[in-house]
Amino acid sequence: MISTPRISGRTWPHGPRHLASTLAWLRLCAVTGQALTVVFVEGWLNLEIPLADLFSGIAVLGAFSVFAFWRLRQPWRVSAIESVAHITVDTVVLGYLLYQSGGATNPFVSLLVMPITLAATALPLRPVAFVAALAVATYLFLMRHYVPLPTMHEFGTPAGFRLHITGMAISFAITATMLGFFIARLARALRAQQAEAEFEHVRALRDEGILAIATQAASTAHELNTPLSTIRTLLAELGRERATDAALGADIALLAGQAERCRDILRELVTVGSNQLAGVAEMMTIGNFADSARDSFHLLRPEIEIDYSIEPALEARTIGVVPALRHALINLLNNAADASLANGSTRMQFGVASAAGQFELRIRDFGTGMPAGASSATGLRFESTKRDGLGLGLALANATAERFGGNLVAQPVADGGTLQRLRLPLATLDNPAHDD
Repeated sequence: MISTPRISGRTWPHGPRHLASTLAWLRLCAVTGQALTVVFVEGWLNLEIPLADLFSGIAVLGAFSVFAFWRLRQPWRVSAIESVAHITVDTVVLGYLLYQSGGATNPFVSLLVMPITLAATALPLRPVAFVAALAVATYLFLMRHYVPLPTMHEFGTPAGFRLHITGMAISFAITATMLGFFIARLARALRAQQAEAEFEHVRALRDEGILAIATQAASTAHELNTPLSTIRTLLAELGRERATDAALGADIALLAGQAERCRDILRELVTVGSNQLAGVAEMMTIGNFADSARDSFHLLRPEIEIDYSIEPALEARTIGVVPALRHALINLLNNAADASLANGSTRMQFGVASAAGQFELRIRDFGTGMPAGASSATGLRFESTKRDGLGLGLALANATAERFGGNLVAQPVADGGTLQRLRLPLATLDNPAHDD
């Protein structure tokens, strides 16, 4: 069985269906060109050629062209074998026309190379070998069996030689143009494939890094639970023993509160991991989701002033929110706060908007802007512009967006700062538990 080449789950752009479509249009051009050539040779050059036989072959090719266009409109899959069958018909009809007009002595015999070229751009090796063998066999047959052209009897004369050279020049121009066109398209497709493969490789490395960090975080959470329990127990005992010392008691109470907070964070980490693995999502409105994220961020960074806005049509729209989405948003807000503070500003903007079936989380900082040479597509690698940053927040946010069919894009703002746009399809978030 001959399989169709694929790129990242998509059909290779120069596959059998694409080849059949290209052949259909070229066949239509060939029918027109062949008919005009026959009329020109008979009417303008006054050469005696078998008109009825030549037009019969052209008519067969025209009828097959109509059939090919009808076939391509059907939903059935076009296989490599079917494409080879189309090329076989074209080669046989071309061979018949050449047989009726001088065989291998016809200057247009070099057009037999074109089926091989077209097959090589879209089909596996075996079909290409078959097409090449058919073209070679046709050429060898035409070397011995053909109806001579009248000009060949006068080939030694200057007029006959000039006519033959002119035909060869036209044939060369057609062959060179088609070869250049199809080889250029193939090279462009290969470059696109290489760029996509590089992108997928970088993304795979990022996802492996996130998985390694998540595994280490789960292990760390488990290991920290025991020493935290010990600390909480000792702090409780110290509090009872130093109950009369008010200053020390306040410090012990503060430490106990911090230890309790650490334990809550570990519990939340375990809960988030469990929900993420199970694909559990919480149904809530976009307005409530944005408000809860903004409130959580305000507890973390109370010194930051947020200019918040949301489109009224989105505020009451219900979506499924997984923990990873909430953390991605808070990570972006935290990065924006750091950028603003590094530039001496406590301002940032947070907005929710919609466009073309997507809703967009827009986080704008008032920092120094994107560094020169930075890519607008962020979060593919663990890179950070902060001196002590790890780039993990952007990587997690980008991975979360891609999981739901969205993306994360950074744009410089004209009056300073950077705008991060986290785009997510609304249709996907309607049922996020099945999007992996």
